[in-house]
Amino acid sequence: MRHSPLNSRDSELDRFRFRIAFAASVVVLAFAILIGRFIYLQIIQRDYYTTRAEDNRISLVPITPNRGVILDRNGIVMARNYSAFTLEITPSKVESLDETIEGLGKLIEILPKDRRRFRQLLEESKSFESLPIRTRLSDQEVARFAANRYLFPGVEVKARLFRQYPLGAIASHALGYINRINKGDLAIIEKHEQEANYKGTDHIGKTGLEQKYEFQLHGETGYEEVEIDAGGRAVRSLARTVPVSGNNLTLTLDARLQEITEKAFGDRRGALVAIEPSTGGILALVSTPSFDPNLFVDGIRTEDWEQLNNSPDRPMVNRALNGAYPPGSTFKPFMALAALELGKRTPNQTISDPGFYNFGGHVFRDDKKGGHGLVDMYKSIVASCDTYYYMLANDLGIDNIARFMGSLGLGQKTEIDIEGESEGVLPSPEWKKRRFKRPEQQKWFAGETISIGIGQGYNAYTPIQLAQAMAAVANDGVIYRPHLVRYITDSRTGEKTLIEPKPLRTLPWKQQNIDTIKNAMIGVNKEGTGARAFSGAGYVSGGKTGTAQLFSLKGGDYKAGNLKQELRDHALFIAFAPADQPKIALAVLVENGGFGAQSAAPIARMVIDYYLLGKLPNGPVQDDETPEEEE
Repeated sequence: MRHSPLNSRDSELDRFRFRIAFAASVVVLAFAILIGRFIYLQIIQRDYYTTRAEDNRISLVPITPNRGVILDRNGIVMARNYSAFTLEITPSKVESLDETIEGLGKLIEILPKDRRRFRQLLEESKSFESLPIRTRLSDQEVARFAANRYLFPGVEVKARLFRQYPLGAIASHALGYINRINKGDLAIIEKHEQEANYKGTDHIGKTGLEQKYEFQLHGETGYEEVEIDAGGRAVRSLARTVPVSGNNLTLTLDARLQEITEKAFGDRRGALVAIEPSTGGILALVSTPSFDPNLFVDGIRTEDWEQLNNSPDRPMVNRALNGAYPPGSTFKPFMALAALELGKRTPNQTISDPGFYNFGGHVFRDDKKGGHGLVDMYKSIVASCDTYYYMLANDLGIDNIARFMGSLGLGQKTEIDIEGESEGVLPSPEWKKRRFKRPEQQKWFAGETISIGIGQGYNAYTPIQLAQAMAAVANDGVIYRPHLVRYITDSRTGEKTLIEPKPLRTLPWKQQNIDTIKNAMIGVNKEGTGARAFSGAGYVSGGKTGTAQLFSLKGGDYKAGNLKQELRDHALFIAFAPADQPKIALAVLVENGGFGAQSAAPIARMVIDYYLLGKLPNGPVQDDETPEEEE
């Protein structure tokens, strides 16, 4: 059956109409989607995309603040900032970084470490920021680049601030140093929610006061609003928020005293801590040898770091806070005070010293052959009689000794305002149980108490702990927390926030007992082991020499000249002055210095002479080679 042409045309027309309707529907739907999307983007999401577009057009460039200045108690600058020229590249304005750096290297010396630092900064920064390829340019280098600047688009010389320690190695362990921020530092910054404030900051305090007061010294970062084009290039500056400089620190430290003290040590290894007894303010904090913190500011050279890190003298170790040493006979005045307070001795009570003490079949010998004869408390300190303190230690018992010495702060952190302080060792049965794992090692033996009485055995204290204990006696039992910062000055208002000296505790000592100990220590410097060092002093002082034995001679006589230096005993000395109203208390340690009277006491004399009398030394202290009375 044949189809009618009319029906065929009608069918084709229907199909055509359907196609037209379908196409029109698709077009209408497409326009509806476009219009809907337009409404969504332009009306509903307008604020969001406007902000995104503005963010793409405007970027915030951080402006690092000036770091706070550190001053000593007399206004001497110990840490400051200075401006120097740096050669900087803006990567977004340079076609080839490698070619540019190679070209610059022909004009100005660019070391491999400069290139490594630049690449690191490049990874951390935005392309429109200028980054230093060389720092601290000389005037000749600046002039050389200026004459060829047209050859290097995107490269310019800028002035930046650098940290400087004008006194060099003086007080380096107290001040610390700054260095580049690493991952560990970033974690600390995040912990204190300071990420925004450290944008653009490259350096942070690593040790000492620079570390402890980092967030005070850093200041507040400013920002510059920069308009950038589609290629990420800076077009113009729109607005600027001025950075706020860090706060300034004024210390209790006396920079001149610190310098004189460090020079007094000469090439000896050791430490000294001098405290103002009535406030706890640190007058001098010395650890020798020291290091120059300026080496770290712009990244220490590998050879410099290896020299410091591998030196057998360990200049990076803060001996004043981290070195724990047996106190030797400097322990005896504190033992005598404990005996008076606990009623175990009276000042006039005597013992007969035959030159040894027999306990449990073991003979503990006095340094003086034949002994000191009849010995009362005054003589026990002035002549440094070991036998007196062997007996006293046995009578007191280890628990009483530990409790009394603990109240003085021995064997615990002083909480001075710099990090990394060691606790030392205050021996006791409880300590021994914690210290050793095997049961046979954990038991405390009565014979161990005997050597504790003369500052040997397990005793190990830091110089700052000995200085704090000496200051407590000098200040009649009132103990202050040792601190280095006197007040903080707000950089915006100039307002000074005083670090108020507050007593940690006041020990319930009887004044007559304190006076007995002070009088005996005065006797040490008048007629005892410290007399030669303090002969002719223009003030009255108290002191006590000490020798920390490093190993047993097994019956042989100790002669420093017959031993290698590293095997010689450590020399110690504690002192306070003037005796009637102490203004300074100190502890001195000379590693492998032999007798305290020969090497440590003369350093203390030089320090006190300057602090009380303004007397300047002629040079480092010379060891007194004359044989001394026993210590």
